[in-house]
Amino acid sequence: MRFLPLLLLAGCLAGQDKPVIGIGGIIHETNTFNPRKTTIEDFATGLGGAGILRGDEIVKAMEKGDSTLTGFIQGAKEFGLALHPTISAGPQTIGTVTDEAFDALTSELIDRLKAAPKLDGILLFLHGTMVAESHSHADAEVVRRVRKAFGDRMPIAVTHDFHANVSDEIVELSTILVTYKENPHLDARERGLQAARLLARTIRGEIRPTQAIARPPMIYNIVFQNTFQGPIKPVVDESKRLETQPKVLAASVPGGYQWADIPAMGPAAIVITDNDPALAKREAQRLADMLWATRSQLRLDLPDPAAAVRMAMSAAKHPVTLMDTGDNIGGGSSGDSTFILAELVRQKAEGWVVALADGEATEAAFRAGVGGAFDMPVGGKTDTMHGQPVRIRGRVKVLTDGRFVEPEVRHGGIRYWDMGPTAVIEAEGSTPDLGSYLILTKKRIIPFSLGQLTSGGIDPKRQKILVAKGTVAPRAAYEPVSAQIIVVDSGGVTAVNPARFTFRRVREGLFGMERPEKR
Repeated sequence: MRFLPLLLLAGCLAGQDKPVIGIGGIIHETNTFNPRKTTIEDFATGLGGAGILRGDEIVKAMEKGDSTLTGFIQGAKEFGLALHPTISAGPQTIGTVTDEAFDALTSELIDRLKAAPKLDGILLFLHGTMVAESHSHADAEVVRRVRKAFGDRMPIAVTHDFHANVSDEIVELSTILVTYKENPHLDARERGLQAARLLARTIRGEIRPTQAIARPPMIYNIVFQNTFQGPIKPVVDESKRLETQPKVLAASVPGGYQWADIPAMGPAAIVITDNDPALAKREAQRLADMLWATRSQLRLDLPDPAAAVRMAMSAAKHPVTLMDTGDNIGGGSSGDSTFILAELVRQKAEGWVVALADGEATEAAFRAGVGGAFDMPVGGKTDTMHGQPVRIRGRVKVLTDGRFVEPEVRHGGIRYWDMGPTAVIEAEGSTPDLGSYLILTKKRIIPFSLGQLTSGGIDPKRQKILVAKGTVAPRAAYEPVSAQIIVVDSGGVTAVNPARFTFRRVREGLFGMERPEKR
């Protein structure tokens, strides 16, 4: 834990200029089981199509959203801070980040922080799961380098995603560390505001943050990381209750990220108190014990794609949303898995919607034009882990540029989306009253928004079966229109069964590594 002087005088005394806060982020959720390395070019592509933002571009792009950076920006206004924006870089989840990309982005972050005429504090958005070739916990390495550049007296506040794998090192290196409390992530902006508020109070000498972390020896499988229902909801609720206590500044219980093969993998509890390290340690351990006590409820029992499609077809009410867990794009998968699509075709399902990232098929649809015939194998082209291509016949119904805006608060708070050139194929067998639709996108797009469907003229409420490539994150968008959600044990690089993978660097003996029953 970093102890700071009771009062930091650099421009913070009453009557002087506002404290200057550097903000930025290098955001990456690394799936170490994905063999494709993440390069600087991948960061340039960006989550939602935003690419790398620098300087005032960050404020322009983020101030109207619901993201963590939005919270930083709005918090600066609310708490009397002057912003010095640096860099925001966050690609979609792929594999391990190359050292070249990691070093370049971290160096640019530090150089831009140093370019500030003065700096009274630093706010960093780091996902909490980044792994680089030479750094198993790359987020901690970012903070270590920033700390080395600015010294022990500089207050550094860090925000993490709910899926963060938090190490003892990053808690020691940072002044303040808070993680999202909600999954789906509806509180991203709120956590940014919280971090900004705590940093402002620290700079002004109103509080002296002391942090503690406790980590139970377990995997908290992503299937059970929906914070709006049990078994994890009572633990999250307790973390919120703790923050109403006078001496507790923040309490976080991140669920961890099971596709990062690193020593810190797993859930954690982090508590920040106002100059009371014993209380922080005691409450962190109590929250960790609560996580551990839920282990009897963490039993995987999920249908495979064939069974899930049968269940959806026979359901009394629709639409039914099938969560394609093995092709969880947000977790690092290909976005072109065909296991569920193949079953929809084989079982002659009606009224389905599936989105695939398939550049080749998208280009073919554009060549055919609206109303043109479409007949070709789709999906299953990235690797052998996500199924074989499935032949789809039909006609091109809609062609768009793939851009849309999500006006509601959804997972992660992303507002502006860019799927790249996008085609909607009306599959063979569709009728005027009930169509089956294949959405083909040039880019891998995480299904956080129903705009992926509605921007192509598809009304999800009129469909029978919707397929969302994820596990929990899509729920914020899909639950309001779904009569039922079925989580599917599908194959792929984000399969929810840990026994499908070989772990080499995680702690030994973690609960939850055993092979679950299948049906």
